[in-house]
Amino acid sequence: MKRAIRSGNLFDHHASADADEQIDALVEQGGVSIERIVSMGHASPPGFWYDSPRAEWVVLLSGAAALEFEGEAEPHQMKAGDHVLIDVHCRHRVAWTSDQEPSVWLAVYYPDDAST
Repeated sequence: MKRAIRSGNLFDHHASADADEQIDALVEQGGVSIERIVSMGHASPPGFWYDSPRAEWVVLLSGAAALEFEGEAEPHQMKAGDHVLIDVHCRHRVAWTSDQEPSVWLAVYYPDDAST
C-alpha cells in the first residue's frame, strides 16, 4: 500500500498584526492533535481562559510571548525554544505575543489517561 507523504515548513506563513491568529491542524489522530499557531500581537480576550479536557504541550519556536495561569501572580514569559506542559483543566490564557515578529507555536494536545 502506497502512503501519501505530507510535508511543509512550520515557518512558511503570512502573519501580520492586523490579521487573525493563524491556526493550522497538522495531525489529528487517536485523540492527539498537533497544531501550528502563528500569533503576532495577539492575546486572549479579557476574561477568557482556556480550560481543556486534554493535556497540552506547547513550544514557542520563534518570537516571544507570555502565558498567564489562573492563581499565578506573574505571567510565564517565553522566548524561542521555551516549552511548557499544561495539565488537563489548568486554566490559562495568552497574556501577549510579540507585535514585532511572528510568534510560531507548536502545540500538542493529548488525552491524559491518568486523569480519567
